[in-house]
Amino acid sequence: MADRKHNDRLSEFVDPLDADEAPQVFKIGHVGPERRAFLKGALAAAASLSAAALGGCDTGKRYYSTRKYRCKSTYVLAHSARVESVAISADGTLLASGSEDRTIKLWSLPDGALLATLTGHASYVESVAFSRDGTLLASGSVDSTIKLWSLPNGTLLRTLTGHADAVWQVAASPDGTLLASGSSDGTVKLWSLPQGGLVSTLAGTTPVAFVPDGTLLVSGGSIDDYSIKLWSLPNGTLLNTLSGHSDWVAALAVSPDGSVLASGSWDATIKLWALPDGAPLGTLTGHSKAYSNAVDTLAFSPDGTLLVSGGADKTVRLWSLPDGMLRKTVTANSGGVVSLAINPEGTLLAAAGSDATIGLWSLPDVVLLSPLVDPAQCTVTNNDLYDKSCTPIGSATTTCGCNAECTCDTVCTCDTVCECSVQGGGECPP
Repeated sequence: MADRKHNDRLSEFVDPLDADEAPQVFKIGHVGPERRAFLKGALAAAASLSAAALGGCDTGKRYYSTRKYRCKSTYVLAHSARVESVAISADGTLLASGSEDRTIKLWSLPDGALLATLTGHASYVESVAFSRDGTLLASGSVDSTIKLWSLPNGTLLRTLTGHADAVWQVAASPDGTLLASGSSDGTVKLWSLPQGGLVSTLAGTTPVAFVPDGTLLVSGGSIDDYSIKLWSLPNGTLLNTLSGHSDWVAALAVSPDGSVLASGSWDATIKLWALPDGAPLGTLTGHSKAYSNAVDTLAFSPDGTLLVSGGADKTVRLWSLPDGMLRKTVTANSGGVVSLAINPEGTLLAAAGSDATIGLWSLPDVVLLSPLVDPAQCTVTNNDLYDKSCTPIGSATTTCGCNAECTCDTVCTCDTVCECSVQGGGECPP
């Protein structure tokens, strides 16, 4: 029976059972004796019908009920704000994350222990990237700067200036001699490593990605035309412009053998292109078009047989290559999937979310292993029902036997706290 609150003129029946919406309150004004008698009879008839439907009980004094369970799924945060970027070092022992909380965090792998928190940016940290040898970490920020940090101690080496607007992505070349940065100022800049001197400025924009042999750089075209540009290295000559997306190209990834380019767009598609000529190979669809930033991030497995994508629909999707078949879809967090990184062995996927979480997932089965936890961050409680992998599965009802108590143990498998609310029921025979 629903909770009831009485006063002289008004009764409120509160339904606390809907896990997706705020409790609904049904107000009934003052009723006279005749109407009250009519309602009493109608409610008794409804209870009898409910009892028959739920267990065949019709008379007697004992009572049984069906109850809806809400699992209070508790999860912890990696940052205090949206996580914008994750990267895994070439040896697979470190993970770096950048966040809107203006910090960079270093985590050990595979245990996920927090090693250090780096501060210094004056605004959101949008991108992090390791050098190939693992001695440098680069970070790009909305403050329009790039910072170079020494590893493993996390000491700030230098700050690179030159962009006139936010730096959305940084990427290190395979040989460790160049750093590319893409900005909303309409330029892509190449910097020498480890000195940080400006090498050249190209007319492009974020995102940026190097081809593994270091002969090509791929970038976004311009803010307005949704194109992709291919640049030769080291001279920075424009070789080709690829067109086909109908909205912002938010993600670029190159296969480990350098033969395939994947581009993810806010038009909710992923396009595959042959390299180095840029011939179109196909289009992958599946991410929801209901969100403006439909596809935000892409990553290839080290053997090139899988492409992993993430977007604002909260899902991680696995695509097999070269056939482009969708192999699996997993709801990864309660926000959107903003950034992905795969370890060198291809066994671990890091998925960063707009809900300030980072999850470590096994590959290729995509099972949640653990979240990354910063003990200093707050704990967030969600009143939805979750399965063992903390994936929302909606609501559930269970019928309890006569004189038995409904327990939450079989439903709330994600955490230890559960709420049971009476939903309905009837009387049992003597």
